[in-house]
Amino acid sequence: MAEASSAAAAKAHNRLPKLPASTIWMINFGFLGVQTAFTLQSSQMSRIFQTLGADPNSLGWFFILPPLAGLVVQPIVGYYSDRTWAPKFGGRRLPYLLLGTIIAVIVMFLLPNSGSLGFGYASVAALLFGAVTVAFLDLSSNVAMQPFKMMVGDMVNDDQKSYAYGIQSFLSNTGAVVAAVLPFLFALMSIRNTAARGVVPDTVKVAFYVGAALLIITSLFTIFRVKEYDPDTYALYHGIDKEDNTSGGNWWTLLKSAPKVFWTVTLVQFFCWVAFQYLWTYSVGAIALNVWHTTDPASHAYQTAANWYGVLAAVQSIAAVVWSYALAKLPNRLHKLGYAGSLGLGALGFISVFFIHDKNLLILSFVLVGIAWAAMNTYPLTMVTNALSGAHMGTYLGLFNGSICLPQIVASLASFSLYPLLGGRQVNMFLLAGLIMVIGALSVGSIKETYKA
Repeated sequence: MAEASSAAAAKAHNRLPKLPASTIWMINFGFLGVQTAFTLQSSQMSRIFQTLGADPNSLGWFFILPPLAGLVVQPIVGYYSDRTWAPKFGGRRLPYLLLGTIIAVIVMFLLPNSGSLGFGYASVAALLFGAVTVAFLDLSSNVAMQPFKMMVGDMVNDDQKSYAYGIQSFLSNTGAVVAAVLPFLFALMSIRNTAARGVVPDTVKVAFYVGAALLIITSLFTIFRVKEYDPDTYALYHGIDKEDNTSGGNWWTLLKSAPKVFWTVTLVQFFCWVAFQYLWTYSVGAIALNVWHTTDPASHAYQTAANWYGVLAAVQSIAAVVWSYALAKLPNRLHKLGYAGSLGLGALGFISVFFIHDKNLLILSFVLVGIAWAAMNTYPLTMVTNALSGAHMGTYLGLFNGSICLPQIVASLASFSLYPLLGGRQVNMFLLAGLIMVIGALSVGSIKETYKA
């Protein structure tokens, strides 16, 4: 009854109603499975491709594919979902979640088997098959991921938006924890953690299979439990005309009229995501060298290091969950301080990896990295969506995804020169990443928050 009266009052004032907490959780619940898939990809890619025989200096080529896919796919999903209304398949955003989930599940069964198809160690065919499956996994995961970000912008009012993105961050990091620790746990359960040269271990394969099942289950919860606003109700709640989302929407025009905060947050994002691209690319090799003193991907020591990185990635995600709650308590006037301070602590975490040779001390490093990750998943979308009207919300958020994808592409391309310049040691890239994150923290000062409502 209270929800109905809240909706009636919202219609009377042309604004989004207050949603019950259960609805906000269901809007975001499938993000748990999508982030599990994403984290399996990001945490295991370096391990998979080095196991297949990729040279460390060529890893950047494989890490270009995922952000390139996101750069293209997410604006397209945003543009067309703004114009979609298919109630039989969920509504506006949910049909794209369903499509992305189906494709992602198929690819999650293919990727870890790249080395089991008889192509041979370090063969072009094996590496190409792995690269193509990674590209498809990222394409489908992006299709599945974007609807969650958009539905918060579509359905949640400004007062609850920080809470909603906090829940999204919590579920995202929970999925990341699950994905990161699965190979380590499976090794403890005596599932084989080594395999023939060029073949991905069973611990990784089973982790991908479990991740695929989790993606299906959590996505179905969101698809069946969320009812999106029809076009008339959406337009009324956002104070726009129904035609605003079915006409116009030219990407270049929207970018030219984007609020200033869109661009200042993009500047901060650039430095943050360059640093994290190097984390994902070089963590396994850096930890294997510094702690286990090996560079041989076929060795037991190297695969043990790879599993430990999974534990550290879980630590990062747990720290991010805890820190997200701390950030949620900060008043609006302290958002920039929380943002910059978190990135500064993350920079210390990156730099410390270079100096640490004890696996347990690395836990502290990744706690600090997790603090930065929490800020990166809490503030940018909140700041940008608060400054937008409901018109072309999906397209704008798809375009804003470029602030995540472009830095990763730049980082990967730059790595071909920077990696040999810094001595050809994967651990050296952490010093560079830390300095870049410091610049990101300083650039938070350029942000001035605005509120469309």
